[in-house]
Amino acid sequence: MASKKELSHIREEGKLNMVDIGAKSVTRRRAVASCEVKMASDTLQLLRENMLKKGDALQTARIAGVMAAKKAADLIPLCHSILLSKITVDIDLQDEKAEISAIVMCEGKTGVEMEALTACSVAALTLYDMCKAVDKLMVIGELKLVYKSGGKSGEFKLTDE
Repeated sequence: MASKKELSHIREEGKLNMVDIGAKSVTRRRAVASCEVKMASDTLQLLRENMLKKGDALQTARIAGVMAAKKAADLIPLCHSILLSKITVDIDLQDEKAEISAIVMCEGKTGVEMEALTACSVAALTLYDMCKAVDKLMVIGELKLVYKSGGKSGEFKLTDE
């Protein structure tokens, strides 16, 4: 567990604080996040065939993910507003799940991890919303940061366990 000194959003006596990034250098930032939506095989087949009553769930979820990345600072209280240069949301339909991944990039003074994680989260929620009429047992899970680069902390890559 990290000590209080290591948490950048907490200052003396536990008071919250938006981190000052003014003195940081502008660097190329990139973050990749992923999550999954487990669902019935019949639901996956409907997604593959674009046969859901609400319409094209995959395209709707991708667009929702892009929109969410752009709004991360509006949703997360101490998250900085960032001018993003690229957002990609992909959905891979597998045997028992939809695997969602998001890549977010910018030239900036702070990272884009929260934007990538938010993109995945909202894309997953959108898939859930689009499919809930036919599958009440869906489970959203495994939200994680897979990769990040840029800034003082450098590169991070999630290793398979």
